[in-house]
Amino acid sequence: MQQAKQILKTAFGYDSFRTGQEELVSGILAGRDAIGVMPTGAGKSICYQVPAAAMDGITLVVSPLISLMKDQVDALNQTGIPTTFINSTLTAAQLNTRFREIADGKYKLVYVAPERLESERFGRLLGELHIPFVAVDEAHCVSQWGHDFRPSYMSISRVLGLIRPRPVVAAFTATATDKVKEDIVRHLRLQDPVRVTTGYARDNLSLSVLKGADKKAYLADYVRSRPNDCGIVYASTRREVEDICSYLVKLGVRAGRYHAGLDEEERARGQEMFLYDELKIMVATNAFGMGIDKSNVRYVIHYNIPKNVESYYQEAGRAGRDGEPGECILLYAPQDVMTQKFLIEQGEGDEERKTIEYGNLHGMVEYCHTTECLQRYIVRYFGASDGEACGRCSSCTDDREVADVTLDAQKVFSCVARMKQRFGITMTAKVLRGANDAKVRQFGFEQLPTYGALSSRKEKDIVGLINVLVADGYMKLTDSQYPVLTLTMEAKAVLEGKEQVFQRVAPTVRSASREEQLGDESLFEKLRQLRKSFAERERVPPFTIFHDATLRELCVQQPRTESDMLSVKGIGKHKYDKYGRAFLECIEEHAAGR
Repeated sequence: MQQAKQILKTAFGYDSFRTGQEELVSGILAGRDAIGVMPTGAGKSICYQVPAAAMDGITLVVSPLISLMKDQVDALNQTGIPTTFINSTLTAAQLNTRFREIADGKYKLVYVAPERLESERFGRLLGELHIPFVAVDEAHCVSQWGHDFRPSYMSISRVLGLIRPRPVVAAFTATATDKVKEDIVRHLRLQDPVRVTTGYARDNLSLSVLKGADKKAYLADYVRSRPNDCGIVYASTRREVEDICSYLVKLGVRAGRYHAGLDEEERARGQEMFLYDELKIMVATNAFGMGIDKSNVRYVIHYNIPKNVESYYQEAGRAGRDGEPGECILLYAPQDVMTQKFLIEQGEGDEERKTIEYGNLHGMVEYCHTTECLQRYIVRYFGASDGEACGRCSSCTDDREVADVTLDAQKVFSCVARMKQRFGITMTAKVLRGANDAKVRQFGFEQLPTYGALSSRKEKDIVGLINVLVADGYMKLTDSQYPVLTLTMEAKAVLEGKEQVFQRVAPTVRSASREEQLGDESLFEKLRQLRKSFAERERVPPFTIFHDATLRELCVQQPRTESDMLSVKGIGKHKYDKYGRAFLECIEEHAAGR
């Protein structure tokens, strides 16, 4: 571990490991398998990169994300750890050269796409190399219960059998329910692994759900108020991505687009422009997801509801990777749920898979309607203890008076019970509204005592009330294309008069103002320009040189010596030797007023 801590300091510029990192690193270096579930920004990559640098031989990193491979390879080479990748972007000549260099022991880490593991040539290469350690990133892809199942991941355990002696195997993911964790251990055949789950709360993120907004007007106002910030806007379909991007460009915003309908060259060019801050906003489908290792994304806006909580939290987690404040805003509209259901139906999964996806979508809808702390909802969704309310999200900052809606809730629960718990939200709302509807009459529901029980309210408001009651755990929806309402024990307690129900109706959200940034803003801009000049010269993304958070700390500390600068987080000896003197001179000139 002493060597690992030295690598952490000299290569990565950190004095100590973060929560969970040391336990995983020490376990791996002791020869134990491991599974690490750590939220985006918690430092998962350090957990396998440090052991890889400390071990003799080559570490194999399995990752499905071609874009992330390039980013991490660039970043590791900047720290002085020789790294490369094998994926479909390489030409035959490049592949031949890469295989020869790997065989010659030129690299400490080799990133590989899971599909490449099935290549006969790659299998022969594995048999010739000394591979003490294999890290599997985005390990949730091995589970059919996960949100992003990839069949190619099922071959990983077979390929591991080609490596002699058996390597240490470690699996990492940002999000996994208990069921997915057990799938990971079983499918990758982890042997008595070290298990670390560091928690899902992100203290620097502000989560918000905005309902009923004019989405385009809101988006225009938001991005105009943050002209210097980088952000991502996610949309459900390619057509919406094109529409939103065109709208922003017409407003004079430097926006790009990313979806699977674009050719590979255009996607790569757009991604590179975003990484180099030449584009301030990327509008994208979930094809532009986990593989973006850009540290200074200040906000993520979901223009439509995503298909599940796992996808949402991973995408929202693109904000604030540097530890600085980030905003995650979801613009909710009921019709977006229908879009997601259509995409599920058009998908290639079998009926069992679709049932899982419908259940996952219901969890996302509940998130949009809950009146409890949004951070707490997510933490509980993944099976962790509730913890404290975050105090930052749109639920926590809604300061309106809480209303007693027990009577209305009892009417809803009574109606669901009298309809034999066999119908969905829309039909229930029609009965409570007292709608003159053919289907209501077909089932004889106009004869129920609860028919018209909420006739003073609009049908859409009744639907909203029901959704909130589901989100707060009083009812459940079955996992199917046409979900049915069922009552829980909590609802029965309300019907019996043992419990009351309190709610805020349709909370609105205001965009949280950006926290005042620390340090000298003009110096920060000078340091950014200096970083950009190095990045352009070396053709690497700026954040691979120094993160924004490191530049912020330089602005606060304003170091004058090598020793001072090496005390700044994110600056190791290797990077100081390459860039340190130039940055010190920039700080010195600024202090002198030049």
